Amino acid sequence: MLGLQHIYIAAMVVILAMLLFFLILPTILVIPMSLGSADYLEFPPKGVTLKWYLQYLTDPDWIAATLFSLKIAASTTVSATLIGTLAALALVRGDLPGKALLQAITISPMIVPHIVIAVSVFVAFAPIRLSGNFLGFLIAHTMLAVPYVVLTVMASLQRFDTTLELAALNCGASRARAFLSVVLPGILPGVMTGAVFAFLASFDEATVAFFLSGIEGKTITRKMFEDIDFNLTPVVAAVSTMLVLVSLLVMGGLTLLQKRQKAARRI
Repeated sequence: MLGLQHIYIAAMVVILAMLLFFLILPTILVIPMSLGSADYLEFPPKGVTLKWYLQYLTDPDWIAATLFSLKIAASTTVSATLIGTLAALALVRGDLPGKALLQAITISPMIVPHIVIAVSVFVAFAPIRLSGNFLGFLIAHTMLAVPYVVLTVMASLQRFDTTLELAALNCGASRARAFLSVVLPGILPGVMTGAVFAFLASFDEATVAFFLSGIEGKTITRKMFEDIDFNLTPVVAAVSTMLVLVSLLVMGGLTLLQKRQKAARRI
């Protein structure tokens, strides 16, 4: 019986490893394709070169699209983190009528297909000239990023020991002071995780960006779509590799920061 159990566990591990490998295989293949010496995408590459990365870094259109995306992502991170944290506080601490419905509406951008949201946003923004500019992107991406912050902060609030906040209030602290001095440091890992997800949700978003981008206000994902349609070269693979690296660096930085916070608490 014990032997069968070990075989079952081993089989499940193998199946899980195969599924994970299948999921990350396309991402892995992009990396060598970005280093190919040919003027078109090929795998395996016949030669190795970094000229496609250099072409990306020296192309004004690519740099402008990258900076525009970073500007939107950074602003979205701030706005989504602020709005999402306040919304999570209201949903967890507040005695609101129809709380379940409000929570469902708040996280609905994660459930509704992005193509539906993109068409709706385009129809709503075009008459008021919010398409193709920074403000339009900020509003749309904040809407898409807020649910990530809400879910992570709600999870932190539900695990937070409320007696610490009550102790601060009993010692004479105001609600605002108790939140800033006691509650916020306690839920900070959830807030930071939500902020990272908000940044990535904005920076990597493609569907809504495709509908909202204009001639001047163009994100890096929209630029990638254009090159795939009209000028498909290994530059697209190089940009894809850099997007993967940015995501890994952001997630790695968050993990390292959380480990340092845990170590500081133990001390």
